[in-house]
Amino acid sequence: MNSTLSTQQCEACHVDAPKVTDEELAQFMSQLPDWVPEVRDGVMMLERVYKFKNYKQAWAFANKVSELAEEEFHHPAILLEWGKVTVTWWTHAIRGLHKNDFICAAKTDALM
Repeated sequence: MNSTLSTQQCEACHVDAPKVTDEELAQFMSQLPDWVPEVRDGVMMLERVYKFKNYKQAWAFANKVSELAEEEFHHPAILLEWGKVTVTWWTHAIRGLHKNDFICAAKTDALM
């Protein structure tokens, strides 16, 4: 877990907010080694798969991520499956990655 990112708060993000630069992306990714940048439909996203022993544990974690999303007012895609939760962060307003996504990824890791 990266304490620097996980202690920060998301900021309000608008359509003209800057996407992360290549340098910022490299820096943030070095702090979040279990996350993978993915490009879908031309939009860069940040994704991680969490594994659990059963559906109930995965469900409980998905609920924690949902609560975090509401606290930060930043909402990921959450795919709940038996023994697995896939969390995907990106900033819809800018169709890409913002610092908020990395803050939320670090906070998601802290829920484990």
